[in-house]
Amino acid sequence: MVGTIQPHKDALVVTLRIGEYDVRMMMVDQGNAVDIMYPDLYKGLGLKPKPKDLTTYNSPLVSFEGRMVALKGLIRLPVQAGTDVVEVDFIVVDVFSPYTAIMGKPWLHTLKAVSSTLHQKVKYPSGGQVLEIVGSQAAAWQCLVAAIQRRPEAETSATTDNEL
Repeated sequence: MVGTIQPHKDALVVTLRIGEYDVRMMMVDQGNAVDIMYPDLYKGLGLKPKPKDLTTYNSPLVSFEGRMVALKGLIRLPVQAGTDVVEVDFIVVDVFSPYTAIMGKPWLHTLKAVSSTLHQKVKYPSGGQVLEIVGSQAAAWQCLVAAIQRRPEAETSATTDNEL
């Protein structure tokens, strides 16, 4: 836990390389069954709308709030951690998130990685040694603030609708 502010309940937020870009604000969630990319990252990487870069993805996806999520499709991209590069199938969704992407079980399993929110690290074997990706608590706080700032709008409209 050296280098972390304790105690904490922060998400594990890392920076990984996709193509030529260092992508910040990527949440590692070992409970997520898929790897997810949000619209801002998709556009920021200069990817094209269907059918050029995206393939169809038809399985239903449910948000944290229990609602169905609008899917744009699936895209396979190389994701680099240290010197290791793995191909990741991202499901591109059209919803707001303070994160640029969520790296779930598929990425963790491909990398043979273990993540720990407590330690703010992802560790994985590479070339006979164990490498680590260190999370950023500051980035996690930025994402939390962004989510909180957006949340009152939804609560206000829900309250207004209920009062009418």
